[in-house]
Amino acid sequence: MPELPDVTAYLDALEKLVCGSRLLALRIVSPFVLRTVEPAPGDLTGMRLEGLRRIGKRIVFQLEESSFVVVHLMVAGRFHWKAAAQDTRPKSPRPPKNLLAAFDFEPGAVTLTEAGSKRRASIHIVRGEESLAQFDAGGIDVLASSVDEFAEVLRRERHTLKRSLTDPRLFSGIGNAYSDEILHRARLSPVQMTTSLGDDEVARLHRATLETLQLWIERLRSEGFPEKVTAFRPEMAVHGKFGQPCPDCGTPVQRIVYAENETNYCARCQTGGRLLADRALSRLLHGDWPKSIDEL
Repeated sequence: MPELPDVTAYLDALEKLVCGSRLLALRIVSPFVLRTVEPAPGDLTGMRLEGLRRIGKRIVFQLEESSFVVVHLMVAGRFHWKAAAQDTRPKSPRPPKNLLAAFDFEPGAVTLTEAGSKRRASIHIVRGEESLAQFDAGGIDVLASSVDEFAEVLRRERHTLKRSLTDPRLFSGIGNAYSDEILHRARLSPVQMTTSLGDDEVARLHRATLETLQLWIERLRSEGFPEKVTAFRPEMAVHGKFGQPCPDCGTPVQRIVYAENETNYCARCQTGGRLLADRALSRLLHGDWPKSIDEL
């Protein structure tokens, strides 16, 4: 799922390409992607794009007459750019199966695709600034936070660090991938409880959060339009690197698997050598489950 750095890269690229231009048409190819009825996509035709913004992991197109198009890419949704010189319309009555919608602007088209068949991506068309409140879960913008603000939010509820960092009610835009990278940089266990952190550990986590997000924002910006947004990048330290050596100590990266997600961590750097219980294996192995990285 595109997270804060990926969404920021999209915003930067789109602002350079289409901000200030007119929307020639909003084409809804898959009816399932549009979650609102009024205003209709046709009501936006000819409106100028006045700005773009982020609400959590959502991208907001701000048009004239206080009209907004709110796009949530979810897990597999992606944007693509086609310059006006290229014919972006389908060559046959059948558009590509993964094409959900297209924003036709004067300079070119921004197309929205989604891999797979679950169709989780969504588009909402709303009017009025107050209508955007429904999409804001309330999490703070970490990049604009002080260490005291960060600490207050982090300690508001007793949860694991992993859960709190990815809770949109607490922190805006951080998901599974970058939370792994943040915790590795901070040298903190993903299952450590938020209320058990000392002030120095909170400060270290805050610093690691800022450094990790800013690092990836700059990396993604340097790539131009983000055509290859993915949660698994070779430059990442631990996320998606199960079994591969930690870049700092060389210890094989471990993981905790749950539902459709997994947490990746380095036992040597983050948990004092202790292996965390993995629901998929530790319950099966019981007493045979190794307790430390050395035992493993």
